[in-house]
Amino acid sequence: MLSEVDPYIGFLLGIGGMVLLASWAPLGLKRLPMPMTLPIVCVALGAFLFGNNVFSGDPSPRTWDTMTERMTELVVIVSLMGAGLKLDRPLGWRRWGTTWRLLAIAMPLTIAATAWLGMVGLGFPLALALLFGASMAPTDPVLASDVQVGPPGKGDGDEVRFGLTSEAGLNDALAFPFVHLAILVAAGGLGGAAAIGEWFGIYVVWKLLAGLGMGLLVGRAMGFLIFSSRRGGLSRHGDGLVALAATLIAYAATEMAHGYGFLAVFVCALTMRARERHHEFHEELHHFSDQVERLLMLLLLVLFGGALARGLLDALTLQDALVCLAILLLVRPLAGMLAMAGSPHPPRERWLLAFLGIRGIGSMYYVAYGINHGSFGDSERLWAAVGFLVLASIVTHGLSSDALLRRLARRRAQADPAA
Repeated sequence: MLSEVDPYIGFLLGIGGMVLLASWAPLGLKRLPMPMTLPIVCVALGAFLFGNNVFSGDPSPRTWDTMTERMTELVVIVSLMGAGLKLDRPLGWRRWGTTWRLLAIAMPLTIAATAWLGMVGLGFPLALALLFGASMAPTDPVLASDVQVGPPGKGDGDEVRFGLTSEAGLNDALAFPFVHLAILVAAGGLGGAAAIGEWFGIYVVWKLLAGLGMGLLVGRAMGFLIFSSRRGGLSRHGDGLVALAATLIAYAATEMAHGYGFLAVFVCALTMRARERHHEFHEELHHFSDQVERLLMLLLLVLFGGALARGLLDALTLQDALVCLAILLLVRPLAGMLAMAGSPHPPRERWLLAFLGIRGIGSMYYVAYGINHGSFGDSERLWAAVGFLVLASIVTHGLSSDALLRRLARRRAQADPAA
């Protein structure tokens, strides 16, 4: 009987099934007659398994707040390394113009509008609304992988894919100062100019500079070890495990220096890529990162589906759901369109850049981090709102993104047959 199976054996069976699913899904799902994505399958699988008591317990992030923070943290940093490695375009002010627009304009507007809706529409106090706004603003590097550029050496694809990839690589770190701002407001420690100056000096200037500096330092060191030692470096061994080593070293070293580790990991990946931009070993590094990311993402989304089945959305009201849909379908798209106003790209590309701001695991990390480090009181409605918004993003963007990007590619091919 299934109920008599040893929990350890059941765990091994579940892990084996998830590894198999992670291996099969990229090709298998494309053969289905209807659009389907791995995140949708994982969430549905988790809801089925926990909803039918195949797995016992409650995997809700409300219960496992510290575990939620650590697990989401790990999958985000692995995803950031993969995102940085697969960007073929060298860093530059003009070349990355789309990225700067999304980061400097769309993201702050999204944070402000989401926080305002959190107060007005959801009735959150200021601190909780700020945490909600900061958590829901970043485009997720994990769940947005389907709308990002391809592996190293495959080209940028188009401006939409490049913009979403580079934005997701940087905006997680840039949301962190606002998470800390929410924590300070919750503690009542932001009551004057001195407190604001301290927040800006430490949580904005120092932590961002430390993240940037440590990312460059570790990236250059890893680039030397991989490509420039006397015997050809680690690239001769062809072991993609080096990508995980670089990820963990960059993140841990930066956190020890009290910087933003998310920024350091992405900068480290860009720096490693720049050392030998066209070396074939980058593809092996990215391939390994992608496999680890997919497995971790699958596990987290199965647990997310289980949390939904066990009542994560119980505190959600109809008004809450409508506010969350407005954030997803109006706030980010409008902020993105304002950010892209005046850019040289066609209107359709601007709209896709604005619309495909996928929310996901990074948002869960920031909520868990904020709650674990601040005094926000009851977080039931916050988790319900975040859970609904992430679910809505997984379904809405998952079912539409592939068709939208294919249509864009066809239009570009028709406009430029030689491309």
